[in-house]
Amino acid sequence: MVARGWESKSIESQIETANAHRGIRKVRLTAEELQLQRKRESLLLHRTRVLHDLEKCSDGRYRKTLSEGLSYLEGQLAELGWQG
Repeated sequence: MVARGWESKSIESQIETANAHRGIRKVRLTAEELQLQRKRESLLLHRTRVLHDLEKCSDGRYRKTLSEGLSYLEGQLAELGWQG
């Protein structure tokens, strides 16, 4: 019987080997790059939510607030290199 930890390490090793043969490499990001990636993903999720709310909104004042929020989020994303 193979221990579970050993078995999963073996499978992980097989996957990495297969990816290496295909030319796929696991990219290691620095702490700063990870932080920027998380921030970008968070902003994109917020943007998606605001766009959804804009589609459903009929109140003019709330639409204006959402539009301003959308502009702000897209500005923040642009500073992170996002091109929408």
